[in-house]
Amino acid sequence: MVGFSFSIVTSWTALSGVLIIGVESGGPPVMIWGWLAVCLFSLTVAYSMAEMCSAYPVAGGQYSWVAILAPQRWARGLSYVCGWFMLIGILAMGATNNFVAANFVLGTAQLNHPDYTIERWHTVLVAYLIAFAATASNIFISEALNKISKGILVWNITAFFVCFITILATNDHKQPASFVFSDFQNFTGFSGAYCAILGLLQSAFGMCCYDAPAHMSEEIAHARKQSPRAIVMSVYIGAITGFIFLISLSFCIGDLETTAGTSTGVPVIEIFFNSTGSVGGASTLASLIAVIALVCANSLMAEGSRAVYAFARDHGLPFSRTFSKVSQKKKVPVYAILLTCLVQVVFNSIYFGTLTGFNTVISIATQGFYLSYAMPLLARVLAHVTGKKHRLEGPYSLGRYGLALNLVGFLFLTFCCITFNFPSINPVDSENMNYTSAATGVVMLISLVTWITTGRRRFTGPDAGHLLDVGRREEVAATEEKAT
Repeated sequence: MVGFSFSIVTSWTALSGVLIIGVESGGPPVMIWGWLAVCLFSLTVAYSMAEMCSAYPVAGGQYSWVAILAPQRWARGLSYVCGWFMLIGILAMGATNNFVAANFVLGTAQLNHPDYTIERWHTVLVAYLIAFAATASNIFISEALNKISKGILVWNITAFFVCFITILATNDHKQPASFVFSDFQNFTGFSGAYCAILGLLQSAFGMCCYDAPAHMSEEIAHARKQSPRAIVMSVYIGAITGFIFLISLSFCIGDLETTAGTSTGVPVIEIFFNSTGSVGGASTLASLIAVIALVCANSLMAEGSRAVYAFARDHGLPFSRTFSKVSQKKKVPVYAILLTCLVQVVFNSIYFGTLTGFNTVISIATQGFYLSYAMPLLARVLAHVTGKKHRLEGPYSLGRYGLALNLVGFLFLTFCCITFNFPSINPVDSENMNYTSAATGVVMLISLVTWITTGRRRFTGPDAGHLLDVGRREEVAATEEKAT
């Protein structure tokens, strides 16, 4: 479970895949110090979700916890909206990873063939291919997911050590410590403070998806202990590996403008080449990360399809009966997998129309996740205030520190969700505009329309309404206790 979760979180490769954001928005100081801050606050969220997962280990994850903990009159509605944001985050994250994997593949090809020019449509088509491959593997070799997860954990950690040790050992023209830890860089056209806030998007994206074990909790043994443990451990492993790798990249980054404008389209590949001075060496290091991104595509397809299946099982989607079916032969939700693939392809297609399509999909994915993380934390805080639920009954309990961690985590997520909508380049035009707010509005509109047309009547809540009944009984018990 830790291997599966870290294959999705895999912070050091995620950070390298979106390094261009950090390079342009503050440079190394914002990347490093911003990463530490984001990791610290992410732990408050991870511990909070681990406690909820320990009490209620269900595939629905966030929206299930909202249904249980929110005040009863709002529980179904908030759970429904949370489910939509959770889905959009997971599905957009899969599309983002397809972009990252495609960029590494094409960037390595360009490094070996300097006369090759990468076009946007090349990236989109390779992203399509990666999505189709992940779909096929999830349907036809799903029984290998456990072995793949164990294998990629070993590969991931080994590749991490190989990459950062190699560039530090081979680079003989490292940047000074002042450049790495204090020299602020701004290529955005905005003010310094605004630029630093934009730079946090890289760190926020790098520390995301650690809810994955919750969505797989119905398929593992001892889920009340193992799923929460995997949630928290993936954050710690991601924080340590990401911090070390960011510092290594920053010392070996070379000229920022050259790195940001590299013809490979991937600044990390340029750093590998700048450090090793070898096309073969840089290609080998880039290939190690490409393999991780390709396996991550498989894991995100699995996580996304299970989230779609769980939400459809609770009648949260149109055609829920179809998407909640599990193949008797394959033992996986085939239609949910196919829908996950289709939505990823749609998100990847955004890059056809706008230069900032990659950044927009990153923002959509991160904001979708963070909004879905924030809602159960808000429900938990409201539960404390109303007296509905004082203590979650699970082996992974935060005790008296629970409320403080819930509140800090919620404020952090709220701040991030606001800043994800900011434009990243000045002057702003139709080509470089951040369309995250528009995409979020579309999700809100779809969830509202489907709630009015079908959800209000058919959405049962998690576990066919059983957990909603649990929440209702707890609210009544709390009210009676106050009256007594």
